[in-house]
Amino acid sequence: MSQVPMRIVVTGSGGQLGSELCRQLGSDAVALDLPDFDLTDRDWVVRTLAEIAPQAVINTAGFTQVDKAEQQVELCRAVNVRGAAHLAEVCRRLDCPLVEISTDYVFGGEADRRVPYRETDEPRPLGVYGRSKLEGERHAAQLHKHCIVRTCGLYGRPGPRSGGNFVETMLRRGAEGKRLRVVRDQHCTPSYVPHVARAVRFLVGTDAFGTYHVVNTGETTWHDFAVELFRQAGLDVRLEPITTSEYGAAAPRPGYSVLDTRKYHALCGAPPMPRWEEGLAEYLAVRSSWGA
Repeated sequence: MSQVPMRIVVTGSGGQLGSELCRQLGSDAVALDLPDFDLTDRDWVVRTLAEIAPQAVINTAGFTQVDKAEQQVELCRAVNVRGAAHLAEVCRRLDCPLVEISTDYVFGGEADRRVPYRETDEPRPLGVYGRSKLEGERHAAQLHKHCIVRTCGLYGRPGPRSGGNFVETMLRRGAEGKRLRVVRDQHCTPSYVPHVARAVRFLVGTDAFGTYHVVNTGETTWHDFAVELFRQAGLDVRLEPITTSEYGAAAPRPGYSVLDTRKYHALCGAPPMPRWEEGLAEYLAVRSSWGA
């Protein structure tokens, strides 16, 4: 295994995953994000990366507001598709690896699916967001030196430019003492950001190029995830399971998007991805230390 390279550009460095990667990479990280770095501006991307001459690029930037993507199609595509294309173009010129962070939402089009998706399964995204991320993947995949990392339901320490996450939303609303309605027919694996970042950091230090599914292990639903959250937090919160159709979101959601991590775990030296319950426990144990 090669050593982790120096000058690793992390785009979207103000988000949950981007900021955690910068913390883990330390002085090796070159943090890039708005307003100083606009992924949608090709000339800006070319000029900036040429000046930095990175030895690897990790693209955590993305338009991730799934419902808004259905209305803001062009903005979503500008970031997730053209942004990825710009990075792939520059990485090809510089002959440096590109790690493209993607999503379980590239799947979901198989209504009766109940077997975790492997990297060789055909993606069938349901909405604008998933389709845009799949197109972004395809730009990255044109490079010989690329890693596509699909993950799911990230929650971790907030970054300066990140919004909330499911765990914080549940804790905030649970503290209000009201009954919470949570979807129980979407099967996936919410994943703790430091675990995902650790795996990405490992991958960027290897020549194990290709597509990898990197999520905490096991599977759950958002309702059952909330049940375990409140159990671990010692909170008595009334939860009502509802269906996706009852929730009434603008964008379609996969009914099943559990990812199979066997390919990643087969890599020699790969840091293991703990079960989702363990990730949740770690999150709750440390969140008070950063003033959540």
